[in-house]
Amino acid sequence: MADTLTFTLDTGDGEARDVVIKLRPDLAPGHVERITELASEGFYDGVVFHRVIAGFMAQGGDPTGTGTSGSKKPNLKAEFSAEPHVRGVCSMARTADPNSANSQFFICLDDATFLDRQYTVWGEVESGMEHVDALPKGEPPRAPGKIVKATVN
Repeated sequence: MADTLTFTLDTGDGEARDVVIKLRPDLAPGHVERITELASEGFYDGVVFHRVIAGFMAQGGDPTGTGTSGSKKPNLKAEFSAEPHVRGVCSMARTADPNSANSQFFICLDDATFLDRQYTVWGEVESGMEHVDALPKGEPPRAPGKIVKATVN
C-alpha cells in the first residue's frame, strides 16, 4: 500500500467538484479495504447522498438511495477508535448492531463528538469540503447530490 491513499468523490456533473478524502488504514484497515474494493468495482458511481442534515453530516453509499441497503459483501466488524468525529471526518454508517457497517458512510459537516467510539472513522476530507457543504439538504433531499465517480489513488 502507498503511504497515503486517497478516496476521491467527483460530485460535479461536468464541473470540477472533487472531494478528496485521506484514507486512514491505521485506524480502520478493514473499512479502508472495503471502500477501496467498492470504489474499484464502480459501486459508488452514481450513488446519491440520501441523508444530508445541516450542521451534522452528509450520508451516502446506499445503491438504492433509500438508506436501507448496502453492497452484497458481508458486513464489517467494528473498528472503533478514539479519533474524534469533527468537521471533515468520514465514518461508516451502521444499524444498531455495531458490526453492521457495509457500504454506507457519512462525512461530518460539523463536530459530532457524541458519535466517538461508536462509529468507525476511516478517513478525513483533505480538500473539497465546500462541495460537501453545498450538497442539497434533506432526509432525503428533493434533488440529492450524487457521487458521479469514486476513485482510490
